[in-house]
Amino acid sequence: MEESLRSAAFGDGLPPPDSFAVPASPRGRLLAAIGLGARGRYAAAATLLAGLRTSKDPVLASLAASTLASHRRQLGGHAAALVLDGEALALAIAEPPGEPDIDGLDAEGARADALLGLAADNLGRGRLAAARRLLARAEAHTGNWRSRTRAGWVGAEIELASNISRAAIAPAEMALETAQARGACRHVVKSRLVLGVTIANGSSADRDRAKALVESARETAEKYEFNSLLWVACLLAADLGAGHADEYRFRGAEVLHAVLRHADPCGRWLARQSPWVPH
Repeated sequence: MEESLRSAAFGDGLPPPDSFAVPASPRGRLLAAIGLGARGRYAAAATLLAGLRTSKDPVLASLAASTLASHRRQLGGHAAALVLDGEALALAIAEPPGEPDIDGLDAEGARADALLGLAADNLGRGRLAAARRLLARAEAHTGNWRSRTRAGWVGAEIELASNISRAAIAPAEMALETAQARGACRHVVKSRLVLGVTIANGSSADRDRAKALVESARETAEKYEFNSLLWVACLLAADLGAGHADEYRFRGAEVLHAVLRHADPCGRWLARQSPWVPH
């Protein structure tokens, strides 16, 4: 069961055979929460994460807090995520290395998750200097593919927010290459979206590539029901002038509505208050 949950979260993206079963092990519940969040089922994920945040294992509790922070951030709640990422860092900061995990579900990965989350939180609140400092701190802990991929996303987004689009390309390309090497379907989808946005305002060849990247991401997100990314991919595809723009906008709004219906009350409130989430 745990291996199929891990594959759903970090591998082929296929849901486990029994998607509604609650795993017995704490690690399994964390992986299930990650997979649920990817599909926009934030309320179910939050229920699992609430128990894990009080775990006596500080690494597991830290990973649970940073996972919930990422779900809050996906709904535009950067201030709420900041508190959770701070909690995650406090739990993981002094933990010994322990047994390494291929996907970064270990002490080093927990520190990277918390610091990268804090960088993204500050970025979303317009604090670019703080975001850069936190990204630099996080890069000392990016020894696994997942942390490197996420660092690429945050690095690219910081450069875009700083209006240095050419500097955003290298970290975005690195993120995509790293996710593809791991065969991490969901991370490939997000990496294509980040890279597509990064190169969209370049040459005509860059813009054509951006359209292809976003369309590929949209198709894969649709296939695997990565609803947390699908509504974004649909709106990006429409904004890039892809065919069927009206259809994509309608589909994006439809998926976002479904995501909000499956969010917990806090998540829905954050989305309603956020300038980042369409209303």
